[in-house]
Amino acid sequence: MTLVDAEAVEAPPPLRHNREFLLLWSGASLSFLATRVTSVAYPLIVLWHTGSPLAMSVVTTAALLPLLLVQLPAGAVVDRFDRRRLMLGCEAGRILAVGSVALALAAGRLSVPHLAVVAFVESAFAVFYRLAERGAVRNLVHPAHLPAALAQNEARGRAAGLLGQPGGALLYSAARWLPFGFGALAYACSFVSLLLIRKDFQQERTGAAAPRRMATEVAEGMRWLWRQRFLRAALGYVAGTNVLFQMLALALILRVKEEGLPPSTLAIVMGVGGIGGLCGALAGSRLERRTSRRALLIGGAVAWALLIGAMGFTAEPLLLGLLYAGTGFVGAVFNVSAAVYQVRTTPDALQGRVAATATLIGSGTNALGSFAGGLLLATWGAEPTVRAIAAAMAVLALLAALAPDLRRELPDEAAADGGGPHHAARPASGLEARSRSGRKPPGPDDHPRTKGDETP
Repeated sequence: MTLVDAEAVEAPPPLRHNREFLLLWSGASLSFLATRVTSVAYPLIVLWHTGSPLAMSVVTTAALLPLLLVQLPAGAVVDRFDRRRLMLGCEAGRILAVGSVALALAAGRLSVPHLAVVAFVESAFAVFYRLAERGAVRNLVHPAHLPAALAQNEARGRAAGLLGQPGGALLYSAARWLPFGFGALAYACSFVSLLLIRKDFQQERTGAAAPRRMATEVAEGMRWLWRQRFLRAALGYVAGTNVLFQMLALALILRVKEEGLPPSTLAIVMGVGGIGGLCGALAGSRLERRTSRRALLIGGAVAWALLIGAMGFTAEPLLLGLLYAGTGFVGAVFNVSAAVYQVRTTPDALQGRVAATATLIGSGTNALGSFAGGLLLATWGAEPTVRAIAAAMAVLALLAALAPDLRRELPDEAAADGGGPHHAARPASGLEARSRSGRKPPGPDDHPRTKGDETP
């Protein structure tokens, strides 16, 4: 066996031995947990501090605005500047912002405008941080480990939601400043973990590109995403399902109230549902490897329709929780598969902009879902609304099954991995690629194209 052959068959070290990824993952876990804790504490602080629901809505809206206003510019910034330095700046900014609330509460000098500004700033930094972190992952792990790495990221987010929401309430009940003190400490730990990472978070940019307008760079990411027919169709489907899930969340709250059940019932339903999402994230990597994305998408769409349909015929809390857990499981698997495909096929120089555009399209319909859900619930009540949501989900499942862009063959994933930094940077990998195909391996920002992969 030659040296090249030995290199070709040598398996990469396990992901659990990847120091750089573990540092990034652990620091980001604390960062995500801190964000969950403070997001729960904001409305609690305002409501108990002022007694005004209007003030509470102002602060909550301030925390949500960056998801709409900052997303696209953040994607361009993430692709333009060094990702690690950008993430360090985000963590430093969040330490100062959240720490100021802890100090103001300890001194008894907190005001609603102060809290609204901090909520906006923390949320804006979170947008930049998450986009930069997603783009960094493929530069820290071997391409073969990308599905497992992104599945662990999805599990991290689900676990942060499970722990952060009750944790924020518990910390607040112990001392009002404590959720924000914890947040500042967690962001500081994340800052240190970033300092300890030695690898670059992006591929080296070749040549000095002339500065361009932000709008031009944002449009470049949008155009690339629009040409990817599978991603474009999948995002349209996801946007539609997000509308329905926003409606479903409101319907479950009203369903519990209409049945005369205590509010703790909702905590049980949501808690069991969160566990389902965590299980889906943990299983996502294995399912992503063993099942085609078309089968995952269409099968998951059918499963969602059946699970939500069953919710319309029961008010038993445990059964509702199990059904909700099923929807969370499917959603987590979807997230893992979509993240793997997007990160693999997107050129490194476009990672931030494409992820930002995809997030905005997928989540931008949430407000529409909340508004439409409120209208339907006020007109029909909870049970008929849940059944209508199930019917709409079934229609979306049928459209997904019939959509040509979702039924077609996808680019070869092994070839997609060739665009990763590991294959571009290591000569042995290039020799391996030549020995298998006789062709020059793809360049750092190349991504595979098959007939019909892009629109003309």
